[in-house]
Amino acid sequence: MRMRASAWIVVCLSTVAVIHAEDWPEFRGKGRLGVWNETGVLQKFPQEGLKILWRTPVGMGYAGPSVANGRVFVLDFKELKRLQGTERAIALDEKTGKILWMQEWPVNYAGISYAFGPRATPTVDGDRVYFAGADGKLLALKAASGEILWRKDYVADFGARPTTWAWNWGFSSSPVVHDNLLIALVGGNPDAKVVAFDKLTGKEVWRSISGEGDLGVAQPIIIDAGRARQLIVWDPAAVYSLNPKTGAVYWKEPFKSGGSMTVATPVLDGTDLLFSTFYNGPLMLALDERKPAATVVWKGTSDNEVQTDKLHAVTATPVIIGEHIYGLCSYGQFRCLLRRSGERVWESQQLIKERARWAAGQIVRNGDLLYINNDRGDLVIVKPQPDGYNEISRTPLIKPTTNPNNRRELVNVNWSHPAYANRHIYARNDEEIIAASLAVDGR
Repeated sequence: MRMRASAWIVVCLSTVAVIHAEDWPEFRGKGRLGVWNETGVLQKFPQEGLKILWRTPVGMGYAGPSVANGRVFVLDFKELKRLQGTERAIALDEKTGKILWMQEWPVNYAGISYAFGPRATPTVDGDRVYFAGADGKLLALKAASGEILWRKDYVADFGARPTTWAWNWGFSSSPVVHDNLLIALVGGNPDAKVVAFDKLTGKEVWRSISGEGDLGVAQPIIIDAGRARQLIVWDPAAVYSLNPKTGAVYWKEPFKSGGSMTVATPVLDGTDLLFSTFYNGPLMLALDERKPAATVVWKGTSDNEVQTDKLHAVTATPVIIGEHIYGLCSYGQFRCLLRRSGERVWESQQLIKERARWAAGQIVRNGDLLYINNDRGDLVIVKPQPDGYNEISRTPLIKPTTNPNNRRELVNVNWSHPAYANRHIYARNDEEIIAASLAVDGR
């Protein structure tokens, strides 16, 4: 009986460990929710800083890492001559940072604004990983070996263009997997702003929405609402809901996004769907519970990046918690809003420390805390509460290396979204990718 009891205890402990271990297979984690569910993690940082497990040199890029099945995937850019070089898909060992394989292809960044590398986080699905580059290359690779399974070129194959505005942000969206499909924001013609591919073969299955107008930089998400699965696509002119199986449009809501800055990911909580953009502020939609449909609850009234109304997010996706919204505004103001109206409750400049254009941070929720890597290279723990800003802990994470050319105090910033996986954080800049322990036991 003792042996059986001991074995039962071991099984239970092992089960608990498995339950609380969690990969980060795509942008903002599983489901693109920006939620990190692991327990046994630091809720206050040690005075000496985080334990860095490994550092591996990489090239330039904004694309954050993804983590799955013992591997870390990242996409970078090596410049060979001005605006030309190679993008590199890299797989690293999650425990050691050793490069397991690398696949590269030539790219031309001519005409791309802020041409410091690829933007889109790799998307992992089972034994495949999908990489989308800044000049429109899409590749499906074997996760174990890096073997190329299929590839597409948005420009050559679909006549795509990312934007016609003053800035050209390049192709910035990570494709999303739905059943047997890989769905991508392509920006092609005719009617190929969104294209669904067979995820195994790369064969086109459907295309949807006119490719005229700007593509923007939004990340498509898939939600369950109105008794249906809905693919939410946000372009600089409107929000669309599509049937992810067929591409048919369920509903459309006009919503202007100046500068094609559809950066912050849409946030779903209950039947509320929230958007926020730099120039034009927020839009809150209420989703019908019985069918795919949406109505406007409230929206911003300011098109001014300085005289802002409610929340004008840049790269930071806000969070909805109870009756409040928390997010970073256009010049680094961390704000709390009322969910029902968007009315501001309070704001603080403490998270970023300076009031500067496009000041930003990436917000991830763990339990009742927010883990935010600000663009100064810090990792900050904040307890969201409606009575004011409450910072719990702060520590340096990674050196900012990208110059945004807008007179920042530290000159450089870090705009890459980290991955939280298996009680570690994986972060990159234009020089290296690091793994740091967030485990209470330091492992």
